[in-house]
Amino acid sequence: MDIVDQIKGAVAGHEAEVAEGIEKIGDLVDEKTGGQYAAQVDQAQQFLKDQLGGTAQ
Repeated sequence: MDIVDQIKGAVAGHEAEVAEGIEKIGDLVDEKTGGQYAAQVDQAQQFLKDQLGGTAQ
């Protein structure tokens, strides 16, 4: 079992909490960088949420 499968197994059933964490981390990065990388942060957030199976928006 590779690391990705292990992470997906750990996240299973906690998608909403993980999505909330992704949002909070993105907001923190935006705050610390003055929004300079907001587009890239938003793109990364969407990518990570998609990896959750698209159930957490």
